[in-house]
Amino acid sequence: MNIFTGFVAFQVIWWTVFMAVLPMGVQVDENPEKGFATSAPVKPEIRKKVILTTKISAILWVIAFVVIQFNLIDIF
Repeated sequence: MNIFTGFVAFQVIWWTVFMAVLPMGVQVDENPEKGFATSAPVKPEIRKKVILTTKISAILWVIAFVVIQFNLIDIF
């Protein structure tokens, strides 16, 4: 796996994990102010979710790297 392939693989893993982590712990306001979406979260805590996503993605990327580098799964 070259650097570009590794970077693209990490990005795909990161965005997939981010979309899975994003709805965790979301609480909506029962009485939103006029003009605000009724589904808007009270405290989205994006920074925590980005950090958690990066940690999970790094672990998954290392697993994918080892599998690809050492041909642990024979596809063909």
